[in-house]
Amino acid sequence: MSLASPTTKFEDFARVLTSATDGDLRDLAATRRGLILAPFLAALPVALLAASAHAIDPAQTQVILPDQYQWRPALPSAPAQSVETVPVFGATDKAGPYVVLVKWHPGYMSAPHTYVTDRLCFVISGTWWVNSGENFEPEATVPVPAGGFVRRVAHTPHYDG
Repeated sequence: MSLASPTTKFEDFARVLTSATDGDLRDLAATRRGLILAPFLAALPVALLAASAHAIDPAQTQVILPDQYQWRPALPSAPAQSVETVPVFGATDKAGPYVVLVKWHPGYMSAPHTYVTDRLCFVISGTWWVNSGENFEPEATVPVPAGGFVRRVAHTPHYDG
């Protein structure tokens, strides 16, 4: 007797079908069993998508897809196409952890500024140019490529873009 659940059997069957070659599928279609299974196989992608859409409990797992981000200017006074942000989790003006995506447009840099908390930053794409200090010297910035990490220490002046 198998201890596998029906869902596990279904997932195993789906994996076998998705890895089947065109020849395997033609052989299956040529049999009586293949003719009986054809409507089920045609509906399989829809069933898999529908099942996964209901599998996540939003009270336990939150998902935000890239097309759901609402990019806005980082500051009301920021020039158009300079720097935009998306608050993803928490808030920068409240206690606790937060996540903010920042999109720097080419050619724009911030003036030296500080934060009251440490900031942990990962470069997702492109190159982020960073430096520390009160003197604004864009030619002295250091490039941080995609995959790089930057920690901004609280109360220390820095600038970037």
